[in-house]
Amino acid sequence: MQKPRALALIGPTASGKTGLAIELAQALDGEVVSMDSALVYRGMDIGTAKPTLEERDGMPHHLIDIIDPTESYSAARFRADALAAATDILARGRVPIITGGTMLYFKALREGLDDLPQADSAVRAEVEAQAAARGWPAMHAELAGIDPPTAARLAPTDAQRIGRALEIFRITGTPMSRLLNRNAAPAALPFEMACIALDASDRAVLHERIAARFDAMLAAGLVEEVRNLRERYPALAAALPSMRCVGYRQVWEMQDGRLPAKELRDRGIFATRQLAKRQITWLRSFTDITRIDCLNEHFRQQALGIAQPFIEETRA
Repeated sequence: MQKPRALALIGPTASGKTGLAIELAQALDGEVVSMDSALVYRGMDIGTAKPTLEERDGMPHHLIDIIDPTESYSAARFRADALAAATDILARGRVPIITGGTMLYFKALREGLDDLPQADSAVRAEVEAQAAARGWPAMHAELAGIDPPTAARLAPTDAQRIGRALEIFRITGTPMSRLLNRNAAPAALPFEMACIALDASDRAVLHERIAARFDAMLAAGLVEEVRNLRERYPALAAALPSMRCVGYRQVWEMQDGRLPAKELRDRGIFATRQLAKRQITWLRSFTDITRIDCLNEHFRQQALGIAQPFIEETRA
């Protein structure tokens, strides 16, 4: 018996995923399942470019606003939540449109999760002590020397992920990227999934989009959003995953006096461009995906032309 079918839509920030996912869901009688590690947080709307209530009106979205920014979310939890949401959508005769730019989540969904070692508090404390003395960029350089593929996907200030990768290497003696690639056979999904990847043929144009979007976030009140979050959640801290998200990290640093206000825009745009670069690096490592140039004026029609026949085969 043929498996039901779902669609994945991935790509770098500012490539147009949100609008295209909604259009595909409308055309295919689908529902959107977010694959974004920032959209899970309540109250983080402006800096995450979260779909507005108007955009979501009449179009069900899943895995958005499900935890407070004081909580943490993992790839393992995402996979479980996404599979549950997709299974429910399929059971109602609709199509899951799984979309986002968190490439680790996409990898976890398609391939399952590898058996990485549990956290070791002593090793973690050692890594953090060294980082306090040397700085996270130096720790990132150390990681680049032992695990280049992992380091290439991480920003030099991504303390959580750099620390975890170094911890894994010190526990096992094996780079995390090698451990992640040991499972050659993808984990079986309860549905067939086609993947459309949005890419940009001209990186300069994507950078212009990123700048324009960050300017729009600032104009819409990103600084005030962070201030309100800090007031609403007394336990919120700069080290939490939510506040390490691009944009939020820079605003927090400005509010704490560690970043001049006049540098906020440039630093936020630079960090977002670096995020897009890492997303594209991930994107180009994936196989069995169909790439579309998001700068082509007909990219929406191209995506529908790929998705519709794939989905309609199960409805014939």
